[in-house]
Amino acid sequence: MWKYQALIVSLASTAALAAVDISKFPSKTDPTHFTIPSIPQTTSHDVATECQYYQSNFTVDKTQWPTVWDIATSNNMNTSAEFMSVYNAIDWTKAPTAPVRKLTAAGGLNLTGYDTVNDPDCWWSASQCVKPKASGVNPDIYACPEPETWGLTFDDGPNCSHNAFYDYLETNKQRASMFYIGSNVLNWPYGALRGLKDGHHLCGHTWSHRMMTTLSNQEVLAELYYTAKAIKYVTGVTPLHWRPALGDLDDRVRWIASQLNMTAILWNLDTDDWAAGSTPGITADTVNQRYKDFIQMGSNGTYKDSGNIVLSHEINNMTMDFFVNHYPDIKKNYKHVTDVATCMNIAHPYLEKVITFPSFDASVNSNAGTATGSGVIPGASSAPSSGNSVTPYTNFYNGPLFIAALFGLLLVAV
Repeated sequence: MWKYQALIVSLASTAALAAVDISKFPSKTDPTHFTIPSIPQTTSHDVATECQYYQSNFTVDKTQWPTVWDIATSNNMNTSAEFMSVYNAIDWTKAPTAPVRKLTAAGGLNLTGYDTVNDPDCWWSASQCVKPKASGVNPDIYACPEPETWGLTFDDGPNCSHNAFYDYLETNKQRASMFYIGSNVLNWPYGALRGLKDGHHLCGHTWSHRMMTTLSNQEVLAELYYTAKAIKYVTGVTPLHWRPALGDLDDRVRWIASQLNMTAILWNLDTDDWAAGSTPGITADTVNQRYKDFIQMGSNGTYKDSGNIVLSHEINNMTMDFFVNHYPDIKKNYKHVTDVATCMNIAHPYLEKVITFPSFDASVNSNAGTATGSGVIPGASSAPSSGNSVTPYTNFYNGPLFIAALFGLLLVAV
């Protein structure tokens, strides 16, 4: 049954529901053949070195982009000819009528007055609803259908200090679904290219990591549109999957994403790794215990019929280190660890068809990698890393992202 459901979701996720043509995004990269420059920021495992600003060949005309880490309608993007043509291509009379949500004084979502019993808007933050109730909406992906499978996902990249982490994944031939923030992609373009080179499943994670249900229709559209534009500009591929910051979406937000032919990928297990040491009640021990509990589920029958999707983060070296420390036990207790595109049998997770992901069966039987449309492994290259072992991590925090995530825990009903 799960495999049939997966097929339905996979077909739906690539269905031509889009009202907006985003196939014309400019790009400076041929995703089947590119080189990542050999510079200290792309080869070092020293955080201070990795995170030094570098001048890339991805020049940015600031008049064509939102302000980095500001809401995506900033810098007059909401009145630009480019954005208005996108906005006006959508029939907004068909949009679900869910209201724009409010924040509390503490910065969390205000759930006051919302009918959580009937949950008319399938508002995830209020009910963890993952089955949309509105028509014309791409259904969420929230669990891998394959038994005893760990769906591996990392939010908030590309992080400037991820070289050792990506080297570790590459050494273990481990692919993941990487949810990239548009602002990070423009700030650290070679980091995004590394994700593509290593065969990871690249997805969007909004432009500025705002809670999407609190944004207007224009703002939601801009957050999605400019993130996809940034990923395409740098990597040459346009993602068809995305994840809302903190999981905050309802049918209005889903519908807007569907106009861009984007499907949300959520999760059914959350490590809370990012919150360790910064949120009351969540310590490193808390996160480690969550990993241990999730790992045990792989061998105690919890996932004997279908798998999971686990939320983890690339936000800093602490969160990456959590995963690295537990990865050997994850592999021992789960039959399969894979990216979401593969576990869902989504062969083409990008608008462009030049990269093909293997089916789940092909992947687990032959450890297949992603390939171009011609069946040739992408011809990307990068300089040799400074070593395949993972060096001890020191924490590197993205200030605006950390604050946004912290506020996200305050889902308070007043």
